[in-house]
Amino acid sequence: GVITTLGLMVGLHSGTHSRTVVIGGILTIAIADAMSDALGMHVAEESKNNGVVSEIWESTITTFVAKFLIALTFVVPVLLLPLDVAMTVSVGWGLMLLGVLSYLLARAQQIPAWKVIVEHVVIGISVIAITHYVGGWIDSALGLPEVDSVSHRKGRETEHVVRLWLRSSHGDRSIVPEALPR
Repeated sequence: GVITTLGLMVGLHSGTHSRTVVIGGILTIAIADAMSDALGMHVAEESKNNGVVSEIWESTITTFVAKFLIALTFVVPVLLLPLDVAMTVSVGWGLMLLGVLSYLLARAQQIPAWKVIVEHVVIGISVIAITHYVGGWIDSALGLPEVDSVSHRKGRETEHVVRLWLRSSHGDRSIVPEALPR
């Protein structure tokens, strides 16, 4: 969950630089990843054929809630901080979580913690780096126009001004404003 959330966040940020898109991605992955892992836990417990039904559901629900809540912690910096700062804080938070969870896993398995921590953190950093470059590549390869939404207050009415920077065949950018009612 931590690596998946970080990878999605970093890729979306490098491809869009949009707070809305990053938050939407976090919420989407929080639901999808948590439900997917909870279902996997449910099926694994059912396949043992010796579990009590209430215990199977307890494992399923606990898995969902834990994964969902951990993913939601990544929304907080994105809501409270400038997006670039929030991404740095989120990466730091995610790598720290990964280190702590890896340590606890190693202790439970009675194996050297440093090996598990290094392995998981290296995987996490690799995913972060790859998704950063893939997000940027998708943005440049698709050549989609950038969108900047600015809100203006007029009494009780809100008008959104959207500026599209469209690339001409010569690589120039022109600004095309469009007023959209909210």
